[in-house]
Amino acid sequence: MVKRPTIPDLAEAAGVSVSTVNRVINRADSVRQPTRERVLRAAQEIGFYGLGAIEYSVHAGREVHRPGVLLLQERRPFYRDLGAAFRQAAEEHTDGRIELTLEFLDDLSPEVVADRLRQLGANCDSVALVAAEHPLVTDAIDSLLLRGTPVMGLITPLTARGNVGYVGLDSFKVGRTAAWAFDKICHQRGEIGILVGNTRYRNQDLNESGFRSYFRENASGFTLLEPRATFESADVAREMTEDLFAQHPEMCGIFISGGGITGSLAALREAPRRPGFVAVGYELMDVTRRALFDGTLTMAISHPMEALARQTLAALVKSKRAGPDAGAQNVMLDFDIHTSENL
Repeated sequence: MVKRPTIPDLAEAAGVSVSTVNRVINRADSVRQPTRERVLRAAQEIGFYGLGAIEYSVHAGREVHRPGVLLLQERRPFYRDLGAAFRQAAEEHTDGRIELTLEFLDDLSPEVVADRLRQLGANCDSVALVAAEHPLVTDAIDSLLLRGTPVMGLITPLTARGNVGYVGLDSFKVGRTAAWAFDKICHQRGEIGILVGNTRYRNQDLNESGFRSYFRENASGFTLLEPRATFESADVAREMTEDLFAQHPEMCGIFISGGGITGSLAALREAPRRPGFVAVGYELMDVTRRALFDGTLTMAISHPMEALARQTLAALVKSKRAGPDAGAQNVMLDFDIHTSENL
């Protein structure tokens, strides 16, 4: 019969005294939180019989954080997946307890975004959001900052009179990386179509800027067509893609840098294309994964979803603790590159 671990066994595993373990179980407020956490980890590792009491002690002592996260439409696969990543990250966060308020916005008009941001800021101690640049949104951000509530741009940078943090990719570098792919993979030089969602999302504007920057420096022989706006709509993206092929049948590639990629991929599957045609898109989801497998999409550049959620929550907690005079928290993440060969 296997002997059940005892309190002395737990004390030895945690590197603390027996009296410390007893205090964690019976008088937790007399033990520092890091020590409680160490005892909990040891109890989990050795299968200590009083694990439930220790877990209660540790969780009760953890600092409570109430961040709010405002994402775009939940019907869009990327934001649905990102929302799930945030919920998971909140559950697994170890630096205090996270009481997350996660909201999705169907109506992306500036008035609605600004109103929801103010309401979220009234009930949360820090806020991260995805939003297009607009004076109404900027004014709402400033109202939160004046109250001492940290605000962070998520995925796309945001501006205001106060210090606004940012968690996301270096979008200029994303654009240059996409351009590098066309330069190295395209069999023939020619015209490249560009789809953007909405240039009021600064990350998309920076994507295109980096894309053009690379070609100006390195890749003669390509002609970059004027960008078509999809307004983050799959239906519009499909229409714009079909229109590009109708007007430029000899295109050698297309860069899909924004929302609506599902519509563009549907149009690409039906369109006759030149041999060696290259399509580069954004984010790894079920629809882009299938497109990589069947060759509709050549390469996808994506956010590291789990890291994005974890780092955002960590930055919000850090901003809350540091206070309004500490300056903005900015976290640049490495992006992932996917092809059919590394999925």
